[in-house]
Parts: sequence; C-alpha cells; structure tokens
Amino acid sequence: MVTIDNSCFSIPQICQSGQCFRLDAVSEDTYELLAGGRYLKIRLRPAGPAGERGKPDVYGETELYCTQEEYEKFWKEYFDLTASYEDYIDRIDEADSYLKAAAEFGRGIRILRQDTWEMIVTFILSQQNNIPRIKGLIRALSERYGERRMTPDGGVYYTFPDAGALSRASEEELRELKLGYRSKYICGTAKMISEKEIDLEVLKTADYADARAELMRLPGIGGKVADCICLFALHQMDAFPVDTHIKKALELHYPDGFPFEKYKDCAGVMQQYIFYYDLKYR
Repeated sequence: MVTIDNSCFSIPQICQSGQCFRLDAVSEDTYELLAGGRYLKIRLRPAGPAGERGKPDVYGETELYCTQEEYEKFWKEYFDLTASYEDYIDRIDEADSYLKAAAEFGRGIRILRQDTWEMIVTFILSQQNNIPRIKGLIRALSERYGERRMTPDGGVYYTFPDAGALSRASEEELRELKLGYRSKYICGTAKMISEKEIDLEVLKTADYADARAELMRLPGIGGKVADCICLFALHQMDAFPVDTHIKKALELHYPDGFPFEKYKDCAGVMQQYIFYYDLKYR
C-alpha cells in the first residue's frame, strides 16, 4: 500500500471532474479504478467535514492498494503526482476572484495521464451523453471485447479493448450494445488506428496544434472532443475543452475572452477548476 498526503489530491473531485469514466465509488470512503489494464483499490481517510456548499471536499491521506514498485512504475505518473498543482494555483491572478474561488473549491483535481486510445473512444461516446450512460457503454464494450482479469481479492474486471479488437467488431454488433450512431464512428476510428493511418505513438510527441488537427481526422471527432483527448490523454496542458458549462462560465466571467496568455502550459488545469466549480457549486 502507498499513502499519499497531498492538499491538491482528491479522488472524489477527480472522479466527478468529467475526465475519467472508470473510477467509481464503491462505498463512502472506497473507490475502484481501472486504467492501463490494471485494477486499483483506493481508500480515503477524511481530514474533516466534506461537501459543505461553497467549500472544497477535504481529505487527508489517500491509500493506494498497490506495491511501491507499481506506484513508481505507473500510478505516480498516471495521477500526475510529480507536478506541483500548488504552483498552478499560485499563478492565478489575484484580481480574478472567480478563478481563485474555483481553484480553491476544486483544488484536489489533477489532470490524469490516461491511455490515448481509450480516451479517443471514451470521448466519442461522450457526445450528447451523460456520465452514467457513458460509463455503462464503456463497461459493455470492455466486457464484450476486452480481456477478463481478476482483482487481488478475487473479483473480476475487464480491460479496455484495443483498437485491433474493435476494428473486428461490426457496426451492427456495436449498435446491439446501445452505442447508437456512435457505432459508425467507433468502427471507422478503430480501423484507422489499427492500420496506423494515424499513429498514436507519433501523437504522443506532437505539439498541441498538430495533435489536435490529427485527431480531428478521425470519424466523429470535432474540436471539443479533440481538446478533451489532448488534455486528458496527451497531457497537452494548453488544451481547453469548451462544453456548455465552460461556455456559460466564460460568457459570464470573461466576456472579453479568457486570459490564456497568463496560463501558458496550465490552461487545461484552469478549465478543470472552472468546469468542476460550475458543475458542483453553481
């Protein structure tokens, strides 16, 4: 087990920040996470009252049920724990009371380093959808086309299917899983990725503009979805996905435009603070 004590690390806030769909609460203080073909049990040790309106959730230590070796090899990078989110918060303009309040409210959010292929499929599925349904579709895909594995305590989970597995699925099969019109996009995207028409390894080293443009070549991916993939998979921290929550906040608090020049290399972190604040507090 690895214990993390970090004022800028909150599993509940990350879970509800709209970036990860295989992280679930199984009790008030216990979560389960599937990522990179791995299973992780997480337990929270609260430091004080949580959930009061206008106040951030407060958690003390977070226990990750993995070995130190696995933590160093995978989870430390996955949770972006080498970055100082305190420094990001300190960069916020003192005159921007809205963003300061949003960052304080969601200060436990971190930008996860998630699998690129999984995020491509996930955010295609996210279009005109809600979080419970997105999670259900991902679960259905994984159970049908992923690999069955066992948790340390004898439970069962399924890995996310790779592009090769989904490229062999027919559009009719995916429609049977209730993917609807997105089935066509998934089939086309899986074929392009499996045939390396778009190389995911090359995407990882591309700059933000090039990665975004390349992603938008895939069926069903527009600017907002490409930005989500850039931020939550490729860790392009200048990506700033704009959905209805963000659009409303920008219109209300930044009528002259968001000051991107102030937040070079961390605009995506600010986007997450704004999104979570609008979602949970407003």
